[in-house]
Amino acid sequence: MKAENYTTVEFPSRSANEGFARTAAACFAAQLDPTLDEINDIKTAVSEAVTNAIVHAYPDSIGKVVMKLRLRDQHTLEIVIRDWGVGIPDVEQARQPLYTTGSEERSGMGFTIMESFMDTLRVRSQPGKGTTVTMRKRVSLRLGQQ
Repeated sequence: MKAENYTTVEFPSRSANEGFARTAAACFAAQLDPTLDEINDIKTAVSEAVTNAIVHAYPDSIGKVVMKLRLRDQHTLEIVIRDWGVGIPDVEQARQPLYTTGSEERSGMGFTIMESFMDTLRVRSQPGKGTTVTMRKRVSLRLGQQ
């Protein structure tokens, strides 16, 4: 799948940057002319992925988060969120609903939410080396788009 357009954004794992990341992703996705529901799905999934990197990858420090956005053929948006934090020892366990390594105010639904709002979700992680979350969403063609 060839990239038709792309951008990369790097930011520190500060909670203030979660809103920036979701807005940047929505602005980039706007060139596909998505519906409001599709934009909200993208923003929610990005918010969950970036929040995971901020809260779980760097629990006691500030680290680097990189978000790559790519427009692929077939009107598909690809979003990659990467960190170089603590990593996930058991990705399958972490993807289970209600599982969390965070405090009790964390719901443990991040991956479940990402999966429900995107068409595909891939999580790769290595303890001590970080995590990469890759999500894709095909934006529907609307009348007049070809």
